[in-house]
Amino acid sequence: MKIATVLRNDDYTREVEQALKDKLRATKSPCEFVSGPDEHPDMVLSIGGDGTLLEAVHQYGIEPAYVGIHTGHLGFYADWRPDELDEFVERLVQQAEPAIVEYPIVECRITMRDGQVFDKWALNELVLRNASLSTLVACVYINGDELETFRGDGLIVSSPSGSTAYNKAVDGAIVHPSIEAIQLSEIASINNQAYRTINSSLVLPKHHEVELIVMNPEILIGLDREQAIWKDVRSIACRVGQEKVKFARFKRLTFWSRVRNSFIKG
Repeated sequence: MKIATVLRNDDYTREVEQALKDKLRATKSPCEFVSGPDEHPDMVLSIGGDGTLLEAVHQYGIEPAYVGIHTGHLGFYADWRPDELDEFVERLVQQAEPAIVEYPIVECRITMRDGQVFDKWALNELVLRNASLSTLVACVYINGDELETFRGDGLIVSSPSGSTAYNKAVDGAIVHPSIEAIQLSEIASINNQAYRTINSSLVLPKHHEVELIVMNPEILIGLDREQAIWKDVRSIACRVGQEKVKFARFKRLTFWSRVRNSFIKG
């Protein structure tokens, strides 16, 4: 098995990576550590936080399976703590076929006013804001039918796993990753006598598409950890992606256990 690692940039995380490699090599297992997507690893170990995991997924794509080891506060995607390295190595060596769970992604098509098209995707969410502090204005269409003209701070299109991130912070619903859906949530919408929005999160099934027709000349688009200013965007269309991100589970930790550990148990 070929294994790659992606690290948060701090000394403690690098120490955890070295300890893991030393323990795994001591087992004389056939596991081989590689670096870079060109070497096509079977598994990618993300050592850090949820941001590190998102970085790993965008670096290595959808082919490998991912495992998270958190070296800070409890990460939502992470299964393992540094003090559990011995147990993790034992299971990695002995459990040739771990359970694989698959998380849906958000597939995005950005169309420019000159006709150029850019295909993007996110494991957590797409975030749309105006490039300045002024109001974002976007017409919202679902399957080609107009829903509303949004005015406010921004819009979020999240995956089920991303529903626990920024989406939850704006009172969106938490959606189990086994449900192939995307969620559209508003950030500080303007609702008064002149303007109206649905002012509620919408959960859309796999066969639905939400299209955001952009009225602002410059917008900020965030895709997981990546964000950039875009000029002259005509529309952004989002749907449930055809591909999924795979996670290798070497111990049982349910989605709702992760929710409890992240938001309630502390």
